[in-house]
Amino acid sequence: MVYEDEDMLMLSGIQHYMFCPRQWALIHVEQQWNENRLTTEGNILHQNVDNPFYRQNNNGVATLRSMHVASKELGLYGITDAVELHPSSDGILIEGTNVPVLLYPVEYKHGHVKTDERDEVQLAAQCICLEEMYDTNIPEGSLFYNETKRRTVVRIDEHLRTLTQRLAGEMHKIFSEGITPLAELKSCCKKCSLIDLCMPQLSLQTKVKAYLKNNLYEKDA
Repeated sequence: MVYEDEDMLMLSGIQHYMFCPRQWALIHVEQQWNENRLTTEGNILHQNVDNPFYRQNNNGVATLRSMHVASKELGLYGITDAVELHPSSDGILIEGTNVPVLLYPVEYKHGHVKTDERDEVQLAAQCICLEEMYDTNIPEGSLFYNETKRRTVVRIDEHLRTLTQRLAGEMHKIFSEGITPLAELKSCCKKCSLIDLCMPQLSLQTKVKAYLKNNLYEKDA
C-alpha cells in the first residue's frame, strides 16, 4: 500500500505504539501529552543532538543532523537524529558529496538498552525511509544510549522490517478509525508520562466488577 501525504503519521510515534498502543493513541489520536522526568531528559538530549543542516566531519565520515525522512510505503515521516556518510565504492552519490557513501543512521536515546525492540523499530523505520528516498539498501544502524555512552549496532534484518511494517499498519488502522484502545494496567505504566490521563488502574476495577457479576451475583440470583 502507498499512503498519500495527508495520511502520513509521525515516525517517532512507532516506539510509543510498541510500548503501548493506548499511549500512542492518547498522544497522536486524542492529542494529549504530559511530560515526566524521563521525557524531559530525553528532550534535552535531542536538543543537544538536533541541529538542522549541521554537518560534522570526523576522519572522512560526515554526519548530517536532523534529516527529514519519509516513506510512502510505511506512511511515516520524521526527522533523524544523525546520519553518517561512510565513503564506499558500494555507496551512492547524494547532494553535497563528491564520493559514493553508505548511509548509516544513528538514533540517540536517553537511558539504557530496552528489554523490547521499540528503539530498534524506530531505527528500522528511519532506515526504510532512507532506502525509499535514496533507492539504496541500509543493512544496519546504531542506537546510542546516553546513560551508558555506548553504541549498540542494530542489524536491519527481515524480522525487524516485517515488525516495523506491521506496527505501522496497525497505527494507520487505529488512526483512521479514531478509536483509542482500552486501558490495561501493566508494570510499565508507572514509567508512563500519561498515567494520570490514561488511568489504567480503573481497568482493574472493571475486571473485578465483571468477575463479581459473572461469578458471584449471578449465582446468588
